[in-house]
Amino acid sequence: MNGKNSYHTSVLLQEVVTFLGVREGGRYSDGTFGGGGHAAEIFRRGGIVLGIDMDQDALRYGKENFKSQISVGKLRLVKGNFREIDKLAGANGFANVDGILLDLGVSSFQLDTPGRGFSFQSPGPLDMRMDRELGVTAKDLLTVLSKGELYELFTTFGEERLARPIADSIVKSRRVKQIETTEELGQIVSRVVSGGHPGIHPATRVFQALRIAVNDELENLRIALPKAVQLLKENGRLCVISFHSLEDRIVKTGFLEMEKQVLGQVVTKKPVVADEDETNRNRRARSAKLRVFERK
Repeated sequence: MNGKNSYHTSVLLQEVVTFLGVREGGRYSDGTFGGGGHAAEIFRRGGIVLGIDMDQDALRYGKENFKSQISVGKLRLVKGNFREIDKLAGANGFANVDGILLDLGVSSFQLDTPGRGFSFQSPGPLDMRMDRELGVTAKDLLTVLSKGELYELFTTFGEERLARPIADSIVKSRRVKQIETTEELGQIVSRVVSGGHPGIHPATRVFQALRIAVNDELENLRIALPKAVQLLKENGRLCVISFHSLEDRIVKTGFLEMEKQVLGQVVTKKPVVADEDETNRNRRARSAKLRVFERK
C-alpha cells in the first residue's frame, strides 16, 4: 500500500510503520485518522487500530471505506480530539497499546474542499474548523479581534514578520466590508506581502495562524503528548509528524522533558524527513518532520 487515497496521501508512511514496529495482533491508536492511510498499512501488517478524529468528514469516509476492517474488529472509529486521547482510549479498550501516531497535518481533503475554508487556493467561506461543532470560525476572529490582537496572532502562530501591516490592512478592509471568504483574505494579505516571502504564497502564514487559533492546535498537542506516552506499553512508541516549526518545537521539547522524567527515550535524535522521491510525488511531504519517543 502507498497510503494514497481520494481523501489524503499519507506522508512518511513506511517510516511510521517501521518505527512503530507493527506486529500481528498489536494494538495501535491513530489520534488523527484522516483518510486512514497510515491505519491501512497497520491493518496490512496485522495490527488493530483505534482511529480518532474530530472531523466528521474523516469519520464518514473511514466508515464507508473501511467497512470490512470495522466488521472484523481491526478498526474502531471514534469522534474526538486527541487532547483527550486518555479518555477516548480508556473508553474503547485501548488504554495499553503498542504504538500511537499523531499526524498533525491538515488533510488533502480539507485543503482541497473549498467549503472548509482551509486554503487560499480556491474561494470558500473563512471557516477552518476541523470539528464543525466548534463555535468560532476564522471569519469570527477576523471580525472581532483588534488590530493589536491580530498582530499578536499572526506573530505568535504564523511567525509572520509583516504581521503589523497585515493586521492594519485587515482592519481597514473590514471597515468597508466584512471579510467573508478565503479569496478576499488572500487578496488583502497578498497586497501587503507582495513578493516578501519567496517560494511560498503570501498568505500562507496568516492562514496557518488563523487555523491554529480556531482549532487550538498547539495547546491540544502540549496536552496530548504526556497522555499518549502514559498509554504506551513498555517499549511502545509514539510517532508524531509535524509540519511547521511551532509544532516541531513543542514535540522536540516535550520528548526531551519526558526523557528527563525517565519515562522513556527519544529514538530520533534528529527529525526524520521525506526523501526526494516522496517529495516529488507529494509536495505536502516537503515540510513533514517525524519524531519518535519510546516508553521505558
